[in-house]
Order: sequence, then structure tokens, then C-alpha cells
Amino acid sequence: MVQENAVSRPFTRAFASSLRASTTHNQQRANRKRPASEEDKKNITAPTPNKKKKRVVLGDISNVGFNAAKLEAKNIIKQVKKESVDTSEVTDLQSKTHAKAEGVSNDTADNCKSDVIGTSTSLGIPKVINIDSDDKDPLLCCLYAPEIYHNLRVSELKRRPVPDFMEKTQKDVTHSMRGILVDWLVEVSEEYTLVPDTLYLTVYLIDWFLHGNHIERQNLQLLGITCMLIASKYEEICAPRVEEFCLMTDNTYTREQVLEMENQVLAHFSFQIYTPTPKTFLRRFLRAAAQASSYLSQRRRELEFLASYLTELTLLDYRFLKFLPSVIAASAVFLAKWTLDQSNHPWNLTLEHYTTYKASDLKASVHALQDLQLNTRGCPLSAIRMKYRQEKFKSVAVLISPKLLDTLF
Repeated sequence: MVQENAVSRPFTRAFASSLRASTTHNQQRANRKRPASEEDKKNITAPTPNKKKKRVVLGDISNVGFNAAKLEAKNIIKQVKKESVDTSEVTDLQSKTHAKAEGVSNDTADNCKSDVIGTSTSLGIPKVINIDSDDKDPLLCCLYAPEIYHNLRVSELKRRPVPDFMEKTQKDVTHSMRGILVDWLVEVSEEYTLVPDTLYLTVYLIDWFLHGNHIERQNLQLLGITCMLIASKYEEICAPRVEEFCLMTDNTYTREQVLEMENQVLAHFSFQIYTPTPKTFLRRFLRAAAQASSYLSQRRRELEFLASYLTELTLLDYRFLKFLPSVIAASAVFLAKWTLDQSNHPWNLTLEHYTTYKASDLKASVHALQDLQLNTRGCPLSAIRMKYRQEKFKSVAVLISPKLLDTLF
């Protein structure tokens, strides 16, 4: 009688060879498997082919450039962060990383981020700190931030009013009237707790409309509340109603007048409302400034409030229209750092990298901004100064920057 589990094929040399290979492979894994019993040996019918492992899903793996070189590069970078090695070892590790990642595509290599973009060729001292290495916060858009801000730098050149539009276009409105309007809108934004971006966009819409349209002085306030209404719809989660804006003017203008002016403003803009403002660039420049200085990183909130205060002061002054928004933001960071810390130079390679401006490029704007801070012209408009004297803003309006040295530029 033939047993049920008997071998159903002749015991040939090829079969014996395959059995020996399978036995050798199993012996290597003996520490994890139990030894085969006599019953198991009888049950062998044929060498079982090795099963293919399923690919582990890592999320989006559409980037075909990912390979072992990239993974090894990341491991080396993590090791540098974890261990306190000297500068020579860091330089060697980085050179190995770049050498092993030569086969990786440019897009893939950009995803391998470290805290240092460049190192000095002589001493190995970090030059530029990578502020986009923290990819855990999705709100920072670290992967796309360089391209986003490159596009913003292009956009700020396209839609901006000419610096002398008040003299060329307006006959009945002066730059002092514009300053009074902006000072009043600052109080309105504080009363209704609007976000800073709403105020910046409002002032831009006012200047852009005045740049191409003649307006009577009795309608200047109407233009101001209408531009704030449009900016609120764009920036705010819950924008104030039209009736509330009419109430702001003590019902000087009716609801129908506001809606009619809104149609005129939107038609002039062709419904292309947004533009990069100084506040747009200030956030990124402050991030670079705080990470590049250990001292200022401890006073980060104070640095942010002071730079925001200086930037808002430029909204009042018609002369600052000749400076690009990115220049104003960079100058505010420069002067804020100099005000808080005179022991170090306010500019460094990290800020130069992310702003694309050298200290010499900011000389005129920084001096003009310090005149605003010190109020050398005796401007009576005080809404912004009173706003930043509050304790919630660290009372940064009372700070005074020392004299700017020529050696700084």
C-alpha cells in the first residue's frame, strides 16, 4: 500500500541537489525556525520557490529618482545632527553625501535637506542656514517655498503704482490727505480686529486706484472704506458687512454709494486683487533672521513686533512707494536687528541669501526707515505708534535705534 504523503516523483540527482540547497538555506535561519522533524521531511514534494515580498507603500512614490544614494545621504545627515562631531567631520560627511548622490535627479536631491546649505572652504563654518529643512509643518510649504517666493518677487514688479502718481494724476488729493486716511484705517482695523494682511492690501488698493483715476477729496474716505471692504472679503474669515463700513463713516455714505464704488474699483483692477505686500515677505525674512542668530531667537517675538511696527509705519509715508515691498521688509528686519542688538552686524549671509539683497543695497531704505522710527519730520499721525505701545506688542514703539554706522553698509 502506498502512503498518502509518499514522494510522488523519482529521487533523481537534480532533486537531491535542490533539496541540499534548500536545506542549507534553512540552516542559516535555524535560530528563528524549529528543526525539521522526520514527518516534515516526508512531506517534501518539491522545492518551494521564494515568494516575492510586497512593496511597502511609502505614500507618494512617483519620484522615480529615489534610490539608495538618497537614502544613505539622509542617514548621513541625520547622523550629523544627532552626534556632536567637529567641523572637519561634517565637511567629510557632506562631501561623501554629494558624491554618492550624483546619480540622483535634481528634484530628488532638493528633497534631501540639511540645516546648512553651504560651508566655508577654510574653516568649515556654516554660511547659510537652511530655513526650509523643517518639513513637518505643512503650513510652511517648505518643499515649495523657494519657488513661491521667486514668483512673488516677479509679481511685485508688475502691479505697483508709480511713485509720483499723486503729482501726475491727482489734482484735489494730496499725500498728506492720503496719510490721514491710512492713519484712520489703522484705527478701524484695530477696532474690528482685522488681520494685518487686510490693512496692507487695503492701502495697496487705494494707491493702485489713485494711480489711474482722478478722485475728489470728498470721496477719498469712500474709496478707503470700499478698498477695506474688498480686502476684508479677500483676507478675512468673517468680513464686516457693508452697513458696518457705512457706520464707520457716521453714515456719511450710503450702502448704494459703497456698492457703486466697489464696482468701479473692481472694474479698474479687472478683479485681479492680490499682490505681494511688505507683510508677505516679512514673514520669511524674519524666519531667516531668527534662525541665523541664537540671541535673537530668544527674543523672536520682540523682533517680529518691532519689524512689523517699522513696516506699518511705511504705509503712512507716500515716499516709500519708490521702494519695492521686499526692500521694505528687508530694511525693517535690518533696522529691527540693529535696534535690539548692536553687538553683531545686523546682516549676514543667511539673510543675504533669502532676501537676495546685500547690506549696501538697503542703505537708502534703512536710513529712510530710521527717520520714520525717530519721527524726524514730526508727523502728527499716531495710530500706529499708539498701537505698538501696547503691552501685547511688547511696547516696541518706545524703542529707539542707535545711529547707523557707515561700516554697516
